Amino acid sequence: MTFEELLNDARQRRTAPEAARTRVVVQAGQCSQAVGADAVMEGLQVALASRADCNLVVSGCDGACFAAPQVVVQESGGATRYYSNVAASNVPAILADVGGGHDQRPTAELESFFTPQHLQVMSWCGLLDPAEVSDYVAAGGYASLAEALSRTPEEVIDQVLESGLQGRGGAYFPPARKWQGARAFPAPRFLVVNAEEGEPGLFKDRHIMEGLPHRLIEGALIASYATGASRCFIYINAEAHLSAERVQAALEQARNHNLVGENILQSGFACEVEVRRGAGGYVCGEETTLLNTIEGRRREPRLRPPFPVESGLFRRPTVINNVETLANLPYILQRGPGRYGQVGLESSPGTKLVCLSGAVRRPGLAEVPMGSTLRQVIYDIGGGPPEGKDIGVVAVGGPSSGVLPPSELDLELKPGMLHPSGVVMGAGGIMVMDSSVPAIEVARRLAAYNAAESCGKCTPCREGTPRIVEALDRLSEGKDSGSEVEELRYLAEIVGAASLCGLGQMAGGPVNSLLEFFGDELA
Repeated sequence: MTFEELLNDARQRRTAPEAARTRVVVQAGQCSQAVGADAVMEGLQVALASRADCNLVVSGCDGACFAAPQVVVQESGGATRYYSNVAASNVPAILADVGGGHDQRPTAELESFFTPQHLQVMSWCGLLDPAEVSDYVAAGGYASLAEALSRTPEEVIDQVLESGLQGRGGAYFPPARKWQGARAFPAPRFLVVNAEEGEPGLFKDRHIMEGLPHRLIEGALIASYATGASRCFIYINAEAHLSAERVQAALEQARNHNLVGENILQSGFACEVEVRRGAGGYVCGEETTLLNTIEGRRREPRLRPPFPVESGLFRRPTVINNVETLANLPYILQRGPGRYGQVGLESSPGTKLVCLSGAVRRPGLAEVPMGSTLRQVIYDIGGGPPEGKDIGVVAVGGPSSGVLPPSELDLELKPGMLHPSGVVMGAGGIMVMDSSVPAIEVARRLAAYNAAESCGKCTPCREGTPRIVEALDRLSEGKDSGSEVEELRYLAEIVGAASLCGLGQMAGGPVNSLLEFFGDELA
């Protein structure tokens, strides 16, 4: 099957008689399942079983977690209605509106959540059927893969380099540089998709895999072609069951439509893609630990060099890219590097997915231009703290970063340090605590997570992270001997400087930022 045949098939499906039915889309992701999306879906299945005028579509979530579960009704005549915080008991009333031919706009809260955003990676999420490849193709999907396959790998690399795309997993290393590095070594080569995402407060990659699995697969195939990789492994967190299920189903569809396997889209390019499940634990997100677990080895990092692009999976050249990183590639290939660079910072173009949780009115997943401020995300998108509450502490970047006071909310989201104290954007988690939560308790929980998740391979991390927690415990209990603060500084410095992998190297972040901004509370 060529891409033209794939596109024609998708168009024919769009014009088939059954496509003229009303689409009743229920957004069922791992987040919305926790608040009753499955019950809504089951209620719709039963109610629509006897109706020939409607098709039920089970999609992923669009990121508006505060409004879940959501149902979107799209009539063939163009009318669209949005329903938020739906319960199973609301199903009869929703279906009673079908055929009315009138629009119903999203709530004011939903519009306030989405208006400040700039959707590129997340466009169409929550509306497309992740279990139907023709839905994705009809919306423009796989056109970028076809475009890439019509060029040389070097041309694809040049275009991504020109776009300025940086990795979105936390280190922000340009993916095209990795592709170039791997191509300098003989085949066979591998591509590994890092979908571990084990960090507290992070759920961006899961939204992509649950709602737009074909966008991830398309990006992974583009990267594999540019790298010259003959096999691709999508490494999904052991607890992300819905993500794995939908990616696996999408892979089977892609294989059946000549998008995976031999002679993809009649181009001569061949690439096998398979899902691998994580071994459990935050440290599995570290790239060499991830490689070890795929090979059946211990869940611990490797010494570097050699780096994975030279000797990675099964000691072959290996590129490791994050889910969000790869999901940017279809947009770049379709719109061009110039269009991509019109959004964001000159030094870091494009958008960033940020996960907003905690004491805000509108928690969820948002896509914002690089350079947006924490204040814009928390207040313009998140609606600020609930009524009667004030913001006390903002934890940015998870346990590998640190904590900030409200006075620092005008910091821009960008790669590298957000503040000299060591606070970084990381993969994009933003957790907001109200003023009733002591800053030391926030830092202690982050430090305790690092200590619990240490693999134990290197002494500085294995021994140092628990000692950080113990010192914070003594401070929080008022048992300061007078030297606890200095010991914390010393431990943070030693653990950061001497640890083997990123978990230990960044474990001092919560301590350093606590002492920088909340030192008065420790006296």
